[in-house]
Amino acid sequence: MKMQGIRMLATSVSSYAADTASTTTVPVTMTVTANVADSKRMPAISREDVIVKQGKNRLEVTDWVAARGDRAGLELFILIDDTAESRLSLQYDDLRAFINAQPASTSVGVGYMRNATVQIAQNLTSDHALAAQALRMPFGYAGAYGSPYLSVVDLMKRWPVDQNRREVIMFTDGVGRDRHHYGWHRGYRADVDVNTASEVTRRTGTNIFTIYTPGASRFQHGYWNGMNGQMNMTRLSDSTGAASFYLGLHSPVSIQPYLGQLQTIFDNQYLLSFWAVSGKKSGLQSIDLSTAVAGVDLSAHDAVWVAGGK
Repeated sequence: MKMQGIRMLATSVSSYAADTASTTTVPVTMTVTANVADSKRMPAISREDVIVKQGKNRLEVTDWVAARGDRAGLELFILIDDTAESRLSLQYDDLRAFINAQPASTSVGVGYMRNATVQIAQNLTSDHALAAQALRMPFGYAGAYGSPYLSVVDLMKRWPVDQNRREVIMFTDGVGRDRHHYGWHRGYRADVDVNTASEVTRRTGTNIFTIYTPGASRFQHGYWNGMNGQMNMTRLSDSTGAASFYLGLHSPVSIQPYLGQLQTIFDNQYLLSFWAVSGKKSGLQSIDLSTAVAGVDLSAHDAVWVAGGK
């Protein structure tokens, strides 16, 4: 399967060189989304406007380029939870229109989450009509062991990392079916599988967008199951610099507004490169990203994979 602002002054650069002279640095590239308020025009953002910190250290930004032209490559996987209600298929016309409207630089794949795996209905392809045809009605059950988060992990293991942006749109209720006590559990409970998925997706630089879709099983319709699912979905999306979409615990009347927001996000993404301080071992390092350009908020992974020093 083919699947991977205050302007920096000269004194800041000198300070950076002095602070890192005795440390090992490695290059890191990540996808960043620039956000502005509705109806506002996106201002110009230059490399010098972007501030990246690793702990107390301000890192050297080496590149900041809009994901357009020869840098527009995007691999987009649409994952549908096979536990979803069949009424989700009533939204497929909007989803097909979204897929077909993608630019030629975007490859689209379609998969179904079941048994903690992803059943690939269509590999990544630039033939958008072919991808749109792969949509089918969900089965309405999770299989013997269902976790949308472990399904994402399964996909990541089979999706080679390259220079393109990597995005996933998950249609799910966010509920794991492996060890939940249906109907009586009250209060928020963090799904440990979210931590596993978050680590893998941050390591691969993948943004995970989630759209809440109720499950077909009557045991999943309780308030706490729905609330827990949405909170865990949001936790995964937030950690990857993405967004989660839902309105109450019911099926959305229309997913078109969500898809419109997603397209705006894809159209306002940048590729950011910088030198990160390496530890003795490879691992995730927390990153703080900001800009003082008025009215702009930057969204990205809250941690990046940094190769260990030699």
